[in-house]
Amino acid sequence: MLHVRPAPGPAPRNLSRLSLSRTYAIRSSSVGGRTGLCLGHCCRCKPLSCKCKLGWSSQQPPDSRQHFRPCSSASEAVLTAQSDIRKLFVANEKIGVLLLNLGGPETLDDVQPFLFNLFADPDIIRLPRAFRFLQKPLAQFISVARAPKSKEGYASIGGGSPLRQITDAQGEALMEALCGKDIPAKVYVGMRYWHPFTEEAIEQIKRDGITKLVVLPLYPQFSISTSGSSLRLLESIFREDEYLVNMQHTVIPSWYQREGYIKAMATLIEKELFKFPKPQKVMIFFSAHGVPLAYVEEAGDPYKAEMEECVDLIMEELEKRGMPNPCTLAYQSRVGPVEWLKPYTDETIIALGQRGVQSLLAVPISFVSEHIETLEEIDVEYKELALQSGIKHWGRVPALGCEPTFISDLADAVIESLPYVGAMAVSNLEARQSLVPLGSVEELLAAYDSKRDMLPPPVIVWEWGWTKSAETWNGRAAMLAVLALLVLEVTTGHGFLHQWGILPPLP
Repeated sequence: MLHVRPAPGPAPRNLSRLSLSRTYAIRSSSVGGRTGLCLGHCCRCKPLSCKCKLGWSSQQPPDSRQHFRPCSSASEAVLTAQSDIRKLFVANEKIGVLLLNLGGPETLDDVQPFLFNLFADPDIIRLPRAFRFLQKPLAQFISVARAPKSKEGYASIGGGSPLRQITDAQGEALMEALCGKDIPAKVYVGMRYWHPFTEEAIEQIKRDGITKLVVLPLYPQFSISTSGSSLRLLESIFREDEYLVNMQHTVIPSWYQREGYIKAMATLIEKELFKFPKPQKVMIFFSAHGVPLAYVEEAGDPYKAEMEECVDLIMEELEKRGMPNPCTLAYQSRVGPVEWLKPYTDETIIALGQRGVQSLLAVPISFVSEHIETLEEIDVEYKELALQSGIKHWGRVPALGCEPTFISDLADAVIESLPYVGAMAVSNLEARQSLVPLGSVEELLAAYDSKRDMLPPPVIVWEWGWTKSAETWNGRAAMLAVLALLVLEVTTGHGFLHQWGILPPLP
């Protein structure tokens, strides 16, 4: 079973990967003026940018024994063999990459049904077991009640979320990047709460006959409330389908520590810094999506530790570029009565203004696509709050989107997670990247989410028991009960308070 520590450091090398010895490597060959061979259909790739052959190969890979030759070192072996090892182990496979994301309403008419799907998730609103039959009726009620306010927010950013269009574009860019690295793959998009749903993507994967699947959540840092929710759904789908159970699959749980991602983020920040009058005086303000505190303290969710390490890595990269700016990290988008990760973004912005900070550059660190929380919450609400708090200069780093360095690094992460091919990609002695943890969806959820039933959901309607997360609602219920008894005694003249002589009898 795969276990991930709450405070991750460099991941140890996975012993199940293929490791080249110093003696042998695969001999490189040329095809059509290019090194290596790209077999397979590259779905939706632009003809000028993708040189993959059309159609999946039905030919058997050549006998690998004819391709071994002595090499003097492991480094030389990797350099001379990387292309052909991919050819040998990819030629007869159909590789798929499943991108997982939250999803969002594309039109104002989609807002209410999108909210219904969101609140129908038992990870968002958790009801006692005896009342779970009310999950959908309650989700319907809340979604109808919240829809008007939510529509205002989406109307302010153009009438809908751009998340799907951006994710589709990222998928196409990733497919082209993989093709350019001699890995033909089809990329699929599966959203948690809106089209295309994860179930729709899985059905297409089955129709295409994919034999190896890489599951890639588009959340740089892992949390049981984001990646975990999507993976839990995927686990249930896999468990009930014989085809999926027998299909080789790999999950990349998080990738915040990858060099390409860190450099891409640093480059975006660097560009925005130089738009300020005094770039060296700008406070870099990392704003991450929050999660309930209990997820971290009670369930061992690594989100906070990964987020803090991610910020450290980005700032180290900026310092190398001569930009040792001050920075801070806060968490946004909290909902419900439970305590979330602190400090909160809105409170931190006010505090920075009171401290005399003049220039603030917001960095949406947990998002790789623009959506309601960047375009409306950060760009409108937090910007207005910052200016009201005395901050004179405001800026915001755009989400990564299809930034080339970022997309290329995602392609490398996919390649490294493929058995055999991945081993060739990362086994050179100077490799800086730690290996991407491998494991089935079931194993990941067992490691990350073992205390799911004990955790408060992000939005709580009611919860029974004397748990820390239930204290707010239990206290409110107790106050209402005492108030009701007091009113009853005063109006009727009967009850414990009258019997004990605390209240006088009615005349």
